[in-house]
Amino acid sequence: MKYVRVVVDNTSNHTDTFYTYACSCDEIRKGAKVRVPFGRGNRLKNAYVFSVQDSLDGEGDPDPAKIKKVAEIDEKMSLPEDLIKLCLWMRRTYLCRYIDAVKCMIPPAESAGRRKRKDPRDEFSDEADSAPRLTRQQEDAMAGILPCVRERRHETFLLNGVTSSGKTEIYLQTAQEVLKQGRQVIVLVPEISLAPQTISRFISRFGAERVAVLHSRLTKGQRYDQWMRVRSGKADVLIGARLGVFAPFERLGAIIVDEEHESSYKSDMTPKYDAVETAVARGKIAEAAVILGTAAPSVVSRFRAAQGQYREIRLTERYNKTPLPHIQIADMREELRKGNRSIFSTDLYRKSLKALEAGRQVILFLNRRGYASFLSCRSCGFVLRCEICGISMTYHQTSGMAECHYCGRRAKVPQVCPSCGSPYIRRFGIGTEKVEEMARIAFPGRNVARLDLDTARKKGETERILEAFRRGRTDILVGTQLVAKGLDFQNVGVVGVISADVTLNIPDYRSSERTFQLIIQAAGRAGRGSEAGEVVVQTYSPQEAAIRCAASGDYEGFYRQELMIRKLGGYPPFTVIIRLVFYHSDESCARREAQAAYLEVKESGIAGRGELFSPQPAYLSRMNENYRYHFIIKSPLEKKRKYLKIISDIRQRRIENPAAKAVMLIEMDPYSLT
Repeated sequence: MKYVRVVVDNTSNHTDTFYTYACSCDEIRKGAKVRVPFGRGNRLKNAYVFSVQDSLDGEGDPDPAKIKKVAEIDEKMSLPEDLIKLCLWMRRTYLCRYIDAVKCMIPPAESAGRRKRKDPRDEFSDEADSAPRLTRQQEDAMAGILPCVRERRHETFLLNGVTSSGKTEIYLQTAQEVLKQGRQVIVLVPEISLAPQTISRFISRFGAERVAVLHSRLTKGQRYDQWMRVRSGKADVLIGARLGVFAPFERLGAIIVDEEHESSYKSDMTPKYDAVETAVARGKIAEAAVILGTAAPSVVSRFRAAQGQYREIRLTERYNKTPLPHIQIADMREELRKGNRSIFSTDLYRKSLKALEAGRQVILFLNRRGYASFLSCRSCGFVLRCEICGISMTYHQTSGMAECHYCGRRAKVPQVCPSCGSPYIRRFGIGTEKVEEMARIAFPGRNVARLDLDTARKKGETERILEAFRRGRTDILVGTQLVAKGLDFQNVGVVGVISADVTLNIPDYRSSERTFQLIIQAAGRAGRGSEAGEVVVQTYSPQEAAIRCAASGDYEGFYRQELMIRKLGGYPPFTVIIRLVFYHSDESCARREAQAAYLEVKESGIAGRGELFSPQPAYLSRMNENYRYHFIIKSPLEKKRKYLKIISDIRQRRIENPAAKAVMLIEMDPYSLT
């Protein structure tokens, strides 16, 4: 007889603990999925085994006579042991429930009445592709990575390479070495739109049978099928978005994270894990190599490399030796003074026209979708806001509706101002829909397409838009950050960043870093073929360091200045930011409980000067009909465990207190304070 400690699949905070059951199967092991009788009614529930004991003789163990028995074991849905260890790490790091961590790692339930489902790999060619000759810099990079892979030890590499320097080939050759050892590889990409070209490269190199695909655009049935291909050993390469870090491989040899700096690696759902941080943790547990690839390392990753936690490898030249694109700053204040009221600066217009006449293509980037940013009355200043969230609504020309980009609520545009009755309701600001319209007017006869969250909603539309651009059927591609990341087009002559100020002015201490990275990424789409490209960055803030350094390609200058600002302001990597959010349909309840938790932290005596900030309405003070209050802790690294212990105790007391009504969310190092 064995005794197992399990986590039961139950959503209540009151059952977020281990339960002990007896098991007659001597082969039971960590990670097994079981069915157990639970609660007074002994209703069968799914559970996951976290530890196995031969006997019950430890202090605190229950009476063997009172222990219930495991009813069933589902071997095919079991988790590898390293994922159970990762669950425990997530629990400690993000203060999430055990079952929340487990649910990141298991597939959706298989649908009843199973029909043959379309395999997401079917659309990719299986035509064999051989490895090209490496450049000297690529050879040096492989010389640093391969010993770690061959010795089967963990190390984290920061592969810092300029755009088009051949990072993907390093990923492929690292994967080849791992597969030679009979081990397995996870490859993460930040956006689903980038997955097709990555999948295509890996299938061409290793064959479709060895590759599995996992991301949120798949149906539940497809995700189940791909998870089972990995779990059963039919696939040994997994390509996916952030959830791919939890792929159920037993013999993991490497985790590759492309564009490691991207904010999309941070989950916006509970548990709010960071996939990059989680990849490094899993690599340590599995003794696997971790490669973090980027053309603009995050400040935190670059700092860790400087501290010796990661090993930095640099690629400073493009693979084909084509020069990096020239980046020019267009001061839109000066354009206005000259009488140019177009959304295109004189230089962007001229360079784009010249490129188009030469048979080359143009990308116009703006990180804001919709037609107009907000609708306002010119008489009284009224702004149309979402009734549920309280934030300004964006006008979409294609639907003729105003839309909330947080909750998705839509509303008709009023003919007159609801506040003063004036007919002067006007649209302000621009989005990608407006850029698309203006591009058609400025460049008549040219084929213009748009790629943003609105056009990408229809299944297969992202791939269709990108393929048309790749084949040259589209002359101008307008888009949000979906067009700025990792896409490899050979004929792009000009990239225009319509407004670099959009990301610069968001309420986030990373706004300068994100602006710098987006300019570098967008610029990297130009001149990837045999001819050099040009980039025009339009801004009303040309003096900002993020913009100046991106234009000159001075990452080190930007990094030094940003690091100094972070140190003075008490931001990561010098601290850990802990955010506690309280929300409830009753505003006074949310405010009161946030204040009570804040006082508990304050009265613990741990908080030094400048570490604890009093509760305030969140930037999005209303969301989905709930009022939101939050407070922030800037914890010095050496105090992190103490703060987490205090917060964990507060959470436990709230669980046991029936008077606590508001929902409390805990987020570590949030990417946004909205």
